[in-house]
Amino acid sequence: MSRPRLLKGVRVVDLSMGWAGPLAARHLVDMGADVIKVEGCVRFDWWRGWEATQEWIDDGGAEKNPAFNTVNRNKRAITLDLSSPVGSDLLKRLVAISDVVVENYSAGVLPKLGLSYDALKAVNPALVMISMPAFGIDGPWRGYRAYGSTVEQASGLPHLSGTADAPPTMVHVALGDSVGGLNGAAALLTALRHKRRTGQGQYMDLSQSQCLFPLGIEGILTQSAAGETPPRLGNRSLRFAPHGVYPCAGEDEWIVIQVRSERQWQALAELAEIEGFGDCADRLERVDELDRALAAFTAEQVAELLTATLQAAGIPAGHAASGLELGLDPHLAARGFWQLMERPYVGEIPHPAPPYRVGERPFDIDSPAPTLGQHNREVLGELLGLSDADIDDLERQGIIGDKPRLP
Repeated sequence: MSRPRLLKGVRVVDLSMGWAGPLAARHLVDMGADVIKVEGCVRFDWWRGWEATQEWIDDGGAEKNPAFNTVNRNKRAITLDLSSPVGSDLLKRLVAISDVVVENYSAGVLPKLGLSYDALKAVNPALVMISMPAFGIDGPWRGYRAYGSTVEQASGLPHLSGTADAPPTMVHVALGDSVGGLNGAAALLTALRHKRRTGQGQYMDLSQSQCLFPLGIEGILTQSAAGETPPRLGNRSLRFAPHGVYPCAGEDEWIVIQVRSERQWQALAELAEIEGFGDCADRLERVDELDRALAAFTAEQVAELLTATLQAAGIPAGHAASGLELGLDPHLAARGFWQLMERPYVGEIPHPAPPYRVGERPFDIDSPAPTLGQHNREVLGELLGLSDADIDDLERQGIIGDKPRLP
């Protein structure tokens, strides 16, 4: 199915880098918006690469990062040196004919460049703009720079993760970015709906760390009600047993099993031929012994087959799939989730389809992530009216380009 037209006619200027802001913009472009990603040749999106060297540049390293290529599909891309008056002016001209600006610099970066919300609103009074710094645009931490892992720490989530005898444990998937991106997309859709109804734009201040608080609400509420944080339990539960992750046959193969009723326990005990355990209170008291007995059974089983057997018996269970297994998963293949697309420098790569659909097939992905400055002439010429000679002059000045440059 073709890309949805839900946001057809909406133009988005994406100044963001990394994961959170680009993900918010990707949700809009997947819904039909025209998203124009703006980078610099020196200050390009750091998800293209952490530390640039001339060898890395010459080898096309800026175009090979799978994370960047996944989160920026369907977008167009230009380069502008925003520290130069000419680059700043061109950005303002682009904002003037756009609907949305997305940025996730640390607070204060755009104002220093003369590109604050007030400055951009002056050229587009109906502008919808979202800033997505780690900790929001005001408060004592406003100037702190952070990545997803830093945001995770600030949210308190690691204090709830891990085992009782271990320090707080991070999940290491930069949840601050992914959850922040989802919240950013929701905020932008709400603001666009408001603009459609009233004609009014608005400025939104999103704190990525605060976006994570709902994931740790158990700790916040327990602290508020009982005056103490809940214990770190690893994969166990204070209320149910067995409740955990157990090894299966093969290398690094695991299954999650969560028994939540006595009927489920009886069914599991019969399948696993486990005897000698009583009700839930007894199982919780002897949880180490219980887990050893269950692990001895699961270690001889194929994870996918055991998952199907347990679910058929009404026992909550799931195979902990690896990335490779997800790429080959027959259910995802049947739903057309992975879409292969050719991209310069990397060849054919899989893209995850939008998880929502209105028919039997997923929405199409129209284009892979753009290369640096790929659409300079298209955007600057067709949208801003610059001539080929003008664009050539911008290239000579280094204001635009299509290759990274070292500072």
